Amino acid sequence: MNEDDTSGERERAGTGPDKPSGGGRPRRPAEPGGGILMGRPFGVPVYVAPSWFVVAALITWVFGGQLDRVLPELGNARYLVSLFFAVAFYASVLVHELAHTVAALRFKLPVRRIQLQFFGGVSEIEKETETPGREFWLAFVGPLLSLALAGVFYLGLYAVEPGTVPGVLLAGLMISNLIVAAFNLLPGLPLDGGRMLRAVVWKITGRPMAGTVAAAWVGRALAVAVLIGLPLLTHTGALGNSTEDIGGMETVTDALLAAILAAIIWTGAGNSLRMARLREHLPELAARALTRRAVPVESDTPLSEALRRANEAGARALVVVDGHGEPTGLVREAAIVGVPEHRRPWVAVSGLAQDLTEGMKVPAELAGEALLDTLRATPATEYLVVEETGEIYGVLSAADVERAFVAAMARPGS
Repeated sequence: MNEDDTSGERERAGTGPDKPSGGGRPRRPAEPGGGILMGRPFGVPVYVAPSWFVVAALITWVFGGQLDRVLPELGNARYLVSLFFAVAFYASVLVHELAHTVAALRFKLPVRRIQLQFFGGVSEIEKETETPGREFWLAFVGPLLSLALAGVFYLGLYAVEPGTVPGVLLAGLMISNLIVAAFNLLPGLPLDGGRMLRAVVWKITGRPMAGTVAAAWVGRALAVAVLIGLPLLTHTGALGNSTEDIGGMETVTDALLAAILAAIIWTGAGNSLRMARLREHLPELAARALTRRAVPVESDTPLSEALRRANEAGARALVVVDGHGEPTGLVREAAIVGVPEHRRPWVAVSGLAQDLTEGMKVPAELAGEALLDTLRATPATEYLVVEETGEIYGVLSAADVERAFVAAMARPGS
């Protein structure tokens, strides 16, 4: 199974933006990982997750059993051939994911990583496409490359003798790539076909959220269909297998496989829907709306006096300025709380201030993902919000952004 994750982030979103962590400090973006680094084609890291080795072993065992019936003369060497097939199959999956990656990079969409894992691979694309046409093409190129690979393996069959190891391998890779392409073209999220359906509905309605809702619910319907239909098709012999060969263990295995696939599809559809709803509300995270009013105080001002001025002005933040009124630091809210009231007349605000760096200055007009990206780039507890003219607008607390972010996540979509 192959799917694209646009939350890197992820929900980074994979598949969305990282939310601030507890304690009022925005979380640093997680480093790409989750397995063994295999390389960086096109500058994008490719990882093999530990679950891949489980699936590779399972493919080796199952395909080895098939080889024993077709080429019994191989003996135990059939498992070495089966392992080669497993590696070649996942190389095909990597080509599928690289197709998504190249298309994303062409559309100026950053790709966090590619991960080969249980039942396929994931391309973690960090941003949404801007148009339904690009969304459709970005989703379609993966199955298109899988179909092209199936065609290449089919042509390769003409160059080898049937009933030989190369012939069996080429036939297996042709069929497996056809299955990957067909499965991913099913019109439900998180599959490529679901993203194509989303693009079509988006184009018709003009609303990306409408496309996501439609494709997510179709994805959930597909999950139910896989859960019920796959064991039924296998048990009735509709997939070309002999019903006489079906035993109790095969029935249990088919049911388990169907349950795993259904769970992956259902969970992916739900995550896609939640991330879309979050992105719909992200513009509400505006620096100007979340900023606390602040008063400027000089560095030698006692904390008690600074707080008195803030109370009179109805402000909730303190900005340390130099003799020319230029901001040099921000008084940390946590530091103020840590000073007992009886000591505040003897403590200067400079001792509680965090030096102001350029990354801690936030334009008042920032909102949505741009705001979150800015805060992630320079982790801090407070940020100075400034107008285009450089004038101080106020102080933005990371804790306030976190609360607004959580509220946006909990708010139902329209």
